[in-house]
Amino acid sequence: MAKLITIVGNSGVGKTTLTQLLCSQGPFVTGLEQIVERPFQARFAQDLRRYALPNQVDYLLLRAEQEWAIRQQPQTGIQDGGLEVDYHLFTRRFHQRGYLSDDEYGLCARLYAFARLALPPPDLIIRLVAPLDVIAARYAARNRPLEIAQLDDLADMERLLDDWLGQVTQTPILTVDASRDDPTYAQAQGPLLAAIGAAVEPQHLPSLSRGSGRDCAIIDETNYGCTQINLEELP
Repeated sequence: MAKLITIVGNSGVGKTTLTQLLCSQGPFVTGLEQIVERPFQARFAQDLRRYALPNQVDYLLLRAEQEWAIRQQPQTGIQDGGLEVDYHLFTRRFHQRGYLSDDEYGLCARLYAFARLALPPPDLIIRLVAPLDVIAARYAARNRPLEIAQLDDLADMERLLDDWLGQVTQTPILTVDASRDDPTYAQAQGPLLAAIGAAVEPQHLPSLSRGSGRDCAIIDETNYGCTQINLEELP
């Protein structure tokens, strides 16, 4: 079974950027967050209470499916956010906001708990941290076509992140300062790759520091120059 590394942090801190960077450094499998592709996301943005439940169920299922698919591959997997972020940050925040009723939130909690019982936890969590003003500036600048969480959600989402990570006991957590304006993570690359190497068997990381990224497989619908794996084609 392949190892799984999850990159977590607040919205806009740089999870997807770092995931794509690490993917370019070696033959990783990765499952990325999907925004435009998800069937309920646009409808959720238009009607927050009507579509919160199907949107969150869809995302939790997607992330669980990505995890399962990653675990079937020979390469180490990296996810941006993943199952935990979609539940502990977004689902819980949407419940706090009133988009999800108590019963709807309870259904999502059951789905998350069952998925995590069926799937082993990540082998390494990489947490990106930055001051809230830095995160807010990046969040505002990224200009995604669809955003459900808003700038005034970021402080509460940071607290939810702290609350979840404070309960993690089975998985090592590596904290990375993401406050620098350094999209290549030049200073962090060495320690990150060393930590990944320590968390997984060496045979899963051939030519890690010299990889071109062409062998990286992306488990979603967006291909960043790597071999794409389609979830529907997996057994």
